[in-house]
Amino acid sequence: MINAPQYSAAGVKRADAFALPTDLFDGTVNEDVLHQAVKSFLGNQRQGTHKVKTRAEVSGGGRKPYKQKGTGRARQGSNRAPHWRGGGIAFGPSPRSYRTELPKKVRQLARRSAFNARAREEMLHIVDTIAFDAPKTQDMLALMAKLGLEGVKTLILTSGSKPAVYLSARNVPHLTVLPFADASAYDILRADALVIEGAALGGDLAAADDGEDAPKAKKKAAPRKKAAPKTKESE
Repeated sequence: MINAPQYSAAGVKRADAFALPTDLFDGTVNEDVLHQAVKSFLGNQRQGTHKVKTRAEVSGGGRKPYKQKGTGRARQGSNRAPHWRGGGIAFGPSPRSYRTELPKKVRQLARRSAFNARAREEMLHIVDTIAFDAPKTQDMLALMAKLGLEGVKTLILTSGSKPAVYLSARNVPHLTVLPFADASAYDILRADALVIEGAALGGDLAAADDGEDAPKAKKKAAPRKKAAPKTKESE
């Protein structure tokens, strides 16, 4: 089991470390998959609109520059050939798509490997709750200073969308705020440290508890349904 330091909402370090969930933090760091994920992410950001003109697209070159023989110079068929000034470009780039798709399980493995890499480096911090009444950059910087991450490129992962937290860190170049579910392997590796809200890691456990309570409520409601036919027979 991998543990991480835990802090209160005010930035006070707790005595007990936070036990990270084993389904996500299993200690696996697959560098090959991480390379594929980063390469795919960066390639998908490219527009692919680069374009140069070939000798067929530049203007001019409709006639032979000079006669074939008798000039003492090399024979030429067009003054817009690639080796002429103002000519077309040979083997230049043309519009294309750099997009690559990775299988779902590969993306999940890359994300898990990125989390484990930061946990192995002891650059992962758990905060009980990250919430501000109103957007204020000073409060965000004060919290990062208490965590010992002042000036460190940090990715803050919240449980769901929190506009006040996002706006509090928007003007700080080395801080990035994302919902926990939206963080990709590239986002995690790009940051030197991670700050994760405790509710983001405990959300799945809370959902499982709700699912276990639901059948119990149905069992209690069953005897009430059987009482209705008895009243009809008495009538």
